[in-house]
Amino acid sequence: MTAPYPLEGDLGEILVTAEQIKTRVDELGAQIADDMAGKTPLLVGVLKGSVIFVSDLMRSIHGPVDIDFMAVSSYGNSTESSGVVKIIKDLDASIEGRDVILCEDIIDSGLTMQYLYEHLSNQSPASLRTCSLLVREGRTDPAVSVDYVGFELPPAFVIGYGLDAKHKYRNLPYIGTYTGD
Repeated sequence: MTAPYPLEGDLGEILVTAEQIKTRVDELGAQIADDMAGKTPLLVGVLKGSVIFVSDLMRSIHGPVDIDFMAVSSYGNSTESSGVVKIIKDLDASIEGRDVILCEDIIDSGLTMQYLYEHLSNQSPASLRTCSLLVREGRTDPAVSVDYVGFELPPAFVIGYGLDAKHKYRNLPYIGTYTGD
């Protein structure tokens, strides 16, 4: 017999259901398609957490779209950001002259988004917008502007739909609070 998943005691409240996620991602895709009509936006996902979101968002955009990914580290194995952003994998191709949408799974303090926004801005894109599935209420620096927001959540550590705790629970179809150690 297999153990229950998530493990007992690790999942608290389900904050966003799979159905709510699908509806909102479809709405974001339609908005991006309207805003980018006649263009081929490049979605830049931040690995690993945004991979599910970017995959679903890409499919919800009616029109041409390209993707690329970056990998950064700011959390390590902790549930709190270290305050230091390190690029582990940069983009595969130049973004000069491209319409870029930087896509995050979650914006907590905004440090990673701000760092990556500045990094990409220095590469001369035609336009640079930001998109995040989740934004934490009351914890994001007001200087961080997000063009497309899926949901605002309370300042709890969350898992599911790409977000993990100690490399587990990315595959949950919903977003819930993490109550484990």
